[in-house]
Amino acid sequence: MRIPTSSKTSLGILQLIFVVLVAGCALPQQSLKEQEIPVFPPPPDEARFFFERSIYTSADVVAEDKNANLRRLFTGEPRIGEGMGKPYGVAVFHGRVFVSDTALRYVSVFDIPNQRYFKIGEDELGRLETPLGLDVDGQGNLYVVDSSAKHVQVYDKDGKFLRTVGEAKMFSRPVGIAVDAEGSRIYVVDAGGIDSENHRVRVFDAQSGKHLLDIGKRGSAPGEFNLPRDVTIGKDGLLYVVDGANFRVQVFKSDGTFVRVFGGIGRQGGQFSRPKEVATDPDGNVYIVDSAFGNFQIFTPDGKLLLSVGNRAEKDGMAKYLLPSGIAIDGDGRVYVVDQFYRKVDIYRPAKLAADAGFAVKKQAAAKK
Repeated sequence: MRIPTSSKTSLGILQLIFVVLVAGCALPQQSLKEQEIPVFPPPPDEARFFFERSIYTSADVVAEDKNANLRRLFTGEPRIGEGMGKPYGVAVFHGRVFVSDTALRYVSVFDIPNQRYFKIGEDELGRLETPLGLDVDGQGNLYVVDSSAKHVQVYDKDGKFLRTVGEAKMFSRPVGIAVDAEGSRIYVVDAGGIDSENHRVRVFDAQSGKHLLDIGKRGSAPGEFNLPRDVTIGKDGLLYVVDGANFRVQVFKSDGTFVRVFGGIGRQGGQFSRPKEVATDPDGNVYIVDSAFGNFQIFTPDGKLLLSVGNRAEKDGMAKYLLPSGIAIDGDGRVYVVDQFYRKVDIYRPAKLAADAGFAVKKQAAAKK
């Protein structure tokens, strides 16, 4: 029996679709299997962290339309999303990742559980000029240091502008920030500069914006700062401040009382070369990003070195960095690290957390558990 030409054409298209779909489903994950997933510390030591994934663009988070996926199978075209210009700081709340971008002048939001992406700080109300340090309170409200405007902008977790804290005359060069879980106090790091004596942490009422007190002054003695970079609040309620040009971490009570110091300049573990941001995990351990080392170091609250994670590299890759700057830790213990040069956010999962557990999983996957 002779098959009409039109039928042959239709049959051919159907066969091609079938072959492509089968091939797509049957392709072995060679690229993943051939790459060794970084583990820290490496064997034979017991693993404490696994490298989990990287976020480069919105396409790494947002669910793809089925028709678009089928089209890419035919054309071979890569999936394209909105990337980052010059990311700096990072904050995270239940898998919702906030990344400040000094080049694009907004905060990118990669909402992993809900598979969506949006931006904060583009609207006239609450517009950002040079966003740097970020933090979130216990409700997921976002606090952003705007280094150019010299104030703090506050938004809810969906990006709605709430209020401004501080004004330009109050700061020399604000860079880092921490807010308590209740959203009652804000600690803003004022880095000062070579010609400024304002090297300090300024403390504000987060609701009224009233200035409450200052912590530290310029110097190298205990309790003094030289180009401080960032601050975080530990599980113990103490403040951990990265004292950048003194190459150390200083610890204070919330009223500014000096407690202790650890670290120092050097190339050995437990020392610093270019420390940037700081974060603490649910166990109270302290994490410090060092841009020169291309890694982050983990310390006990009293400064004992536990582990170094990541490596400096001239070529991008898993756990590879050239200019890391920001770090944040979610409530499930996952660690989020920003690299400015490679324009990415790397995510690490603690070994005690299952791969399909915690906040940074799709809601559909979490619902099946």
